[in-house]
Amino acid sequence: MKDDVKREDIIEEVDKNINLDKLAELGRGLSHPHRLRIIGILAELPSDNQCMVSSIVDQLPIAQSTVSQHLKILKETGWIEGRIDGPRVCYCINEDVFSEYKSELELLFRRE
Repeated sequence: MKDDVKREDIIEEVDKNINLDKLAELGRGLSHPHRLRIIGILAELPSDNQCMVSSIVDQLPIAQSTVSQHLKILKETGWIEGRIDGPRVCYCINEDVFSEYKSELELLFRRE
């Protein structure tokens, strides 16, 4: 880091260019191993495909109610979208959020 750059200037620059609250909220969505596994399951699907809760439950060693709780948090934090299909809910990755998170992290950890 350059000697003439003050710590306060760096913090102000980060706060101005990065939505830290949004970044923290997205991080909360990824803060559990089962949620990361669910994201991995959904990410393996073709982009035009969606996945039902039962398909996710079949791939994880946890109860359906626990999967539903994790899906709720992922949906609240924006990582996934749910579509009601009769009595079922089908889930897919929110590609826009992935792009936004990646961009925000790159800004936060940029090197000069």
